[in-house]
Amino acid sequence: MKKFINAKPNRTATILLGLLPFALLILVYMIGSDARLAINPSDKLLPSFSHMGESMMRMAFEPSRRTGDYLFWQDTLSSLTRLGAGVLIAACIGLLIGTLTGSLPYISASFSPLLTVISLVPPLALLPILFIVVGLGEVSKIALIAIGITPFIARDIQGRTKEIPSEQLVKAQTLGASTSQILIRVILPQIMPKLIDAVRLSLGAGWLFLIAAEAIASTDGLGYRIFLVRRYLSMDVILPYVAWITLLAFLVDYLLRKANQRLFPWNAEVNS
Repeated sequence: MKKFINAKPNRTATILLGLLPFALLILVYMIGSDARLAINPSDKLLPSFSHMGESMMRMAFEPSRRTGDYLFWQDTLSSLTRLGAGVLIAACIGLLIGTLTGSLPYISASFSPLLTVISLVPPLALLPILFIVVGLGEVSKIALIAIGITPFIARDIQGRTKEIPSEQLVKAQTLGASTSQILIRVILPQIMPKLIDAVRLSLGAGWLFLIAAEAIASTDGLGYRIFLVRRYLSMDVILPYVAWITLLAFLVDYLLRKANQRLFPWNAEVNS
């Protein structure tokens, strides 16, 4: 008899087993919701799926009486714009710092200790400072995301750069390549797929900083809406918004992974 540790599910079983925990969570929620609503039909803690659907249909397809916007889509657009801008800035700065500190010993000796110290500073502790310095507008929210994940990306790229075989650098120098040519034509192409991986790993923290900034000072956004309706115990809005954020995070990660495979197919072959 085959040992269980050696047993591997086929493709169909893998899909079913992956869906099983979600189905169980939905079932447990439905049972709990039905039990609470049976006792108190106006209970807000565990709203029914139909109630959540009605609330989201209203927010997604009925314009706001105050602004005329479709709140759900406006919140989504605002949050994704802030997240995208912050992550893009962090990726560019992290790539520059990580590549230079990972490949140039003098730069590494000068800036690596500073990078280590900055990475230990809790980004959320800097939020009041950002509000004071740049105000409560979009800049402070984008800056928090960038500041929060740049050290992680930079340190990851630094480590990846140091992993490049020294033989490649020696060969390039033997062929007469300058420092800038080695950086651009030898190191950078090998680092780009690693950058996408670093961005993927940092997105969880990026969402955290985005929600925190929107919750404290904003007039729209997914995080703003969640913290706005919490005072009314509107779980019929909060739960779908949390699920939507989770879905968006999954989709962004999926698109980045597919982009990495399409742009740098050789990287997948090297890692396989």
